[in-house]
Amino acid sequence: MEPTRNAFDQPVGAPVPGWNGARAPAREPLVGRYCRLEPVDVERHAEDLYDAYSSATDARDWTYLNVGPFESLAAYREHLTRAAASADPLHYAVIDLATGKAVGTLALMRIDPANGVIEVGHVTYSPRLKRTRIATEAMFLLMNHVFGELGYRRFEWKCDSLNGPSRTAALRYGFTFEGIFRQAIVYRQRNRDTAWFSMLDGEWPALRACYARWLDAGNFDAHGQQIERLADLIAQRRAAESEGDQ
Repeated sequence: MEPTRNAFDQPVGAPVPGWNGARAPAREPLVGRYCRLEPVDVERHAEDLYDAYSSATDARDWTYLNVGPFESLAAYREHLTRAAASADPLHYAVIDLATGKAVGTLALMRIDPANGVIEVGHVTYSPRLKRTRIATEAMFLLMNHVFGELGYRRFEWKCDSLNGPSRTAALRYGFTFEGIFRQAIVYRQRNRDTAWFSMLDGEWPALRACYARWLDAGNFDAHGQQIERLADLIAQRRAAESEGDQ
């Protein structure tokens, strides 16, 4: 597609008519079929979260985070107290509706309403949350909130370029890989090259339909195993859109 050109015949970005910015997220719960996202609260969530994280057999889940592991509930409470006081990142606890227990956290961060850009980060899923419908629905709830309710244009995912599971998760969730920012961060006294991924508002309606189909109760058998994979649903939708554009 040829770019828009101005009066000097210079290529310029496409117009965004009527753009007045997005809204900043508020401290409010987001409720789904399998889970609820709540702004973190030390008294409500600290014990559940520490117990959930302590169920891991080793500390590998903390390798690519700049905090943890936590050797005591008191140490974790100190961390969660700082997280609860933060507006950006805005940290959420993921509540399993079946048990009422907090089983992980994630955050909205680098919140830029003026330009309509926001990022998901600090994704800290316990073993009780990984590879469950809740894990996917938690991300869906954030996406739907960001695009459908707050009016953002761009949703970002960034991670250490060496963090293979995080990169795989970003692609499964429907983010598009954009590239590597070399020597972007120093953490834990080591270098981090950062892998960038994004999702755009124009892509969300099709992705939302894929999530709705995947999260439907009919997509799981009697043992709770998925019938259709989310990645396959997204790939099929993209292939159909590509064929339609030809």
